[in-house]
Amino acid sequence: MYKKVAIVLALICLVAASCSKAETVAPSTTEVPQAAATEATTADTQEAQTSDSGFGTTLQNVLAAGQIRCGTQDVSPAFGYVDSAGNYSGFDIDFCRVLAAAVFGDVSKGTPVVVTGETRFPTLQNGDTDVLIRTTTYTFSRDVELGLSFPMIYFYDGQGIMVPKASGLTDLADLNGASICMDSGTTTEANIADAMTAAGFTYTPVVYENNDDMFAAYDQGRCDAVTGDRSALISGRAKLSQGDAHEILALTLSKEPFSPVVRQGDDQWADIVRWAFYVPIIAEEHGITSQNVDEIKQTTNDPEVMRLLGLEGDMGSKLGLSNDFAYNIIKLVGNYEEIYNTSFGEDTNTAMTRGYNSLWTNGGLIYAPPYR
Repeated sequence: MYKKVAIVLALICLVAASCSKAETVAPSTTEVPQAAATEATTADTQEAQTSDSGFGTTLQNVLAAGQIRCGTQDVSPAFGYVDSAGNYSGFDIDFCRVLAAAVFGDVSKGTPVVVTGETRFPTLQNGDTDVLIRTTTYTFSRDVELGLSFPMIYFYDGQGIMVPKASGLTDLADLNGASICMDSGTTTEANIADAMTAAGFTYTPVVYENNDDMFAAYDQGRCDAVTGDRSALISGRAKLSQGDAHEILALTLSKEPFSPVVRQGDDQWADIVRWAFYVPIIAEEHGITSQNVDEIKQTTNDPEVMRLLGLEGDMGSKLGLSNDFAYNIIKLVGNYEEIYNTSFGEDTNTAMTRGYNSLWTNGGLIYAPPYR
């Protein structure tokens, strides 16, 4: 019995060995041309590096196009406005110029693309803009649901309410049963709904797609009050037929931190936007302005300033930019205070004290990480 089993097992082993030999494939003698092999290896390496680093194609596309397309608005005198001659101005427009100065050394390469509250995110998502700079509030749901990134906060605001002075309305309770004008596609709608619901009040929302139509309707008396970011209300009041006849109530309904917005997945572009926006803040911290930057560049021995102005280190090249990108921003656009005063300074019709938008050293929230 045991001999039979042994014989069977031996036969099985012989068959298996024979099959193994029959299925063995001889090594290929076909040679891959050296150039093709090198090209394939390089492509694979570049693809791996791109994937590992998070670098996308936004910068390359921007350079190829010769412009940065900034999603913004054209009806807000303080943030984004276009005059009858087609000239754009405003706080957000200046930060579009900041990016153009960083990437091209030429502020004219920043191209405003007008978007509404409802179209701003789809326009960025589908690639019709390179960055969104349009008084956009950084919120949890926007951050995690839209496939977009919010690199930093460059302006702190809060939602307010404006009413005619003659109305006698002074607080939220006075607006119970009132009609309130507001923008669509913004955090404004949800904030006023939350505030009125929590207080047990009713109201009639009168919603408009753009800022201009909203303030025109309010000016014509189509609603009892208008709500929006306090900075937007200040900007809108400048467009009313009798701006001095209206006041912004003391109450603040929400936190509205504004951030530029980019598509997720391109860490390089997010870093460029983030640090380009930080440069004016760092410049103000060091007292560097568009007027004195050349003198400081010649005389400074401050290590951070030397890195900022491209005199030491390779900060720019780490972003894929020239090492003097920060100098170009300061020289061509200015520091944060200069940018702020252009839109909200005392000599403008949209004047607003800096408050939270003061430097952290002056009691505000404007703060940049160390530049090292």
